[in-house]
Amino acid sequence: MAPRLLIAPDKFKGSLTAPGAAAAIARGITTARPDATLVSMPIADGGEGTAEAICAALGGRWITVPVSDPLGRPIAARYAWLENKVAVIDMSETSGLWRLSIAERDPLHASTFGTGQLIADAIRRGASKILVGLGGSATNDGGIGMAAALGYEFLGRDGKRLKAVPANLTDLAGIKAPGAPPRATIIGLCDVQNPLTGERGASRTYGPQKGADPQTVKWLDDHLGRLADIVARDLHREFRATPGAGAAGGLGFGLLSFCGATLRPGFETLAEILQLEKAIATSDFVITGEGRIDAQTLEGKGPAGVAALARKHGKPVTAFAGSVTDDPRIATVFDHVFAITPPGLPLDEALRDAPQLLENCAAGAMAKILFPHEHSQGMPRGI
Repeated sequence: MAPRLLIAPDKFKGSLTAPGAAAAIARGITTARPDATLVSMPIADGGEGTAEAICAALGGRWITVPVSDPLGRPIAARYAWLENKVAVIDMSETSGLWRLSIAERDPLHASTFGTGQLIADAIRRGASKILVGLGGSATNDGGIGMAAALGYEFLGRDGKRLKAVPANLTDLAGIKAPGAPPRATIIGLCDVQNPLTGERGASRTYGPQKGADPQTVKWLDDHLGRLADIVARDLHREFRATPGAGAAGGLGFGLLSFCGATLRPGFETLAEILQLEKAIATSDFVITGEGRIDAQTLEGKGPAGVAALARKHGKPVTAFAGSVTDDPRIATVFDHVFAITPPGLPLDEALRDAPQLLENCAAGAMAKILFPHEHSQGMPRGI
């Protein structure tokens, strides 16, 4: 009887979206087993690609809006709209690191204002629920840019309104809330547990990759703490230590403090929306993957979540990745792991050729897995 395979990869960052990865894997499997029944269910963990995964799975449509990039320049950005008036926004769509060149990275002036513009647009269209994927940010503003787009005013010592960027937090003296709270249930999706400040906070953990040197990291951490003090005084909300508050440069804190939002694990929420466990239970084999499988994968990222559900239902799970670290724990999570990049291939070529590399690797690997009697020399757990 023809096998039924569930294909549920995350994105291969820098080269393939999750739907693109699923399509490449499907082409490879079809080469190895043309009669196989394939079910494609791209995943995400609350970071980049969340809106695309949900939109593809539930047949949503895209809404494109003129907004601002992290440095305030005009861009067009999109979010997903579902039939039940649910909007799904990736904060990285407007405020992501990919929007800036390395030379442009500036965490003192980068803002989540564009993310707030998307949220505001969804509210204006009558959204009953807004899911915000937190990940891939270029920002470290504690969500003040987003809040400004929703009508909050950040006031200086002279009583005048400040531009909502981190560099101005040193002059922040007060916060004025808009007349009415957002008319929608807002949920932030994230796969990290970082608080807003401290050794594991937004600035110290993620600030360097956004262009912050050690001195700037300390300044940002201190001033996000000051922001939290003023939020507690003026808005009577205290979320700085909440797990996930430090996600996306503190946007988790901003959603909690300024939008009355809740934070939920990204993968678990997506799995519920997609009914992923049901799809796994009715499959013979499960395929997942992402750009790099390493220790971070094992700490709750999408492919590990897929593998856990597959284990629960006794289904073999195979993972593909651009690269795989030599970590013995990986073999306890996945039945087979395959790196698609040949040794010595330059990174730029690997990224460029990722669709074909993934397709070829899937064809060869699945031939061994689906026809083990024809490959009696064994199946590698990692390549």
